[in-house]
Amino acid sequence: MMTKKKALILLTVLSLSLGLLTGCKESTPLLTAEDYTLDTANNKTNRGVTLGDTSDTFLTAYGEYKIFTSVDGSDFQMLAHEEIPFDSAATTLLPTFFVDGAPIDPDTFCEENEIEKSNLIDFLSSEDYLNSHRVEYYYLIFTWENGAITDIRSEYMDYNEDGANWLLYNVA
Repeated sequence: MMTKKKALILLTVLSLSLGLLTGCKESTPLLTAEDYTLDTANNKTNRGVTLGDTSDTFLTAYGEYKIFTSVDGSDFQMLAHEEIPFDSAATTLLPTFFVDGAPIDPDTFCEENEIEKSNLIDFLSSEDYLNSHRVEYYYLIFTWENGAITDIRSEYMDYNEDGANWLLYNVA
């Protein structure tokens, strides 16, 4: 049975994926699996961002990537960097889908596989696709209060394990 946390993560994945899919055609660099490494002893990312850091440090490390933001528990949305309210109670998230260990750009992936962007999640989570590919979703989560990072988490979801369980849970 799926935990509440896994269900919340999957719902976030679905909403963020729609955000990734609605981006413009401009190419955004992709984070690698190594970029999601977190030194848990020091609560520090491999790009040197740690607890207490400000938006300047965060944007220097991650400003060229798509950053999704939730303010006061609202739905995540992609905001321009200058619109992110770092001084509020906010959460920023950096997500990337990986297929067979490589990060994917949603626009390029959809074009190469001749699928509509709105069908990306269905395509990646389909039984046929998961039988021949490994699909993972990595994300870094930063919690902000009063202009400083108060928590950092690095998590991932393995669609071949968690996604299949979620599909079974929702069909039952």
